[in-house]
Amino acid sequence: MGEAIGQILSYGVAVALSAFPIIGVVLMLATPRARTNGPALLLGWSLGLALVGTIVLLVSGGVGPSDQGQPADWVSALDLTLGVLLLWVAVKEWRGRPRDGKEVPLPKWMRTVDSFTPVKALALGTAMSAVNPKNLLLSIAAASAIARTDTSAGAQAVALAVYVVLGALGPGTPVVLYFALRERSKHILDDLKLWMEQHNTAIMAVICLLFAAKLVGNAISDLSS
Repeated sequence: MGEAIGQILSYGVAVALSAFPIIGVVLMLATPRARTNGPALLLGWSLGLALVGTIVLLVSGGVGPSDQGQPADWVSALDLTLGVLLLWVAVKEWRGRPRDGKEVPLPKWMRTVDSFTPVKALALGTAMSAVNPKNLLLSIAAASAIARTDTSAGAQAVALAVYVVLGALGPGTPVVLYFALRERSKHILDDLKLWMEQHNTAIMAVICLLFAAKLVGNAISDLSS
């Protein structure tokens, strides 16, 4: 179990730093339905991470290391594919970073959060974690790393749960601050939202680049062994 958990720690932190769910939660916590919509988006985000991870683990059932300690060729090919796709995401994020203090363009849905119902907030959170390319690729890579370990199904489930909890820390932090500090949290959350808007694209570009290099390197090493 320790090996499986160790494989996903960095992936969980990377997903937790995703800007849009954090910004989305902060915006929803400033609406009349803050007490329901904020937690609903957080729940949807967590469900999306769990859904993707569960599907990958089920599809990869029984794919552990070979007798020689090497993964199956298709697992290495998956790592290579994920690495290349993450490299593409890194380039896209870097090219789209804000420059010279320009305002960051935000999705249209962020201008309509006042009209969101809890169900819509739940669906949005799920979509952001399960459909957004960057988060989807990281979740697939994390679940694939778990599947490659020679551990039981129960241990893999625990490792996936740890990944989901880590990934939920980003959007979960504003929710905790809101309920703990009430009105005093507004200034903190506004500053967090502004910081994420200005810096997250550059941060995610670097994170995706590092994971791309890791996955491509692992795949090349495995396939050449």
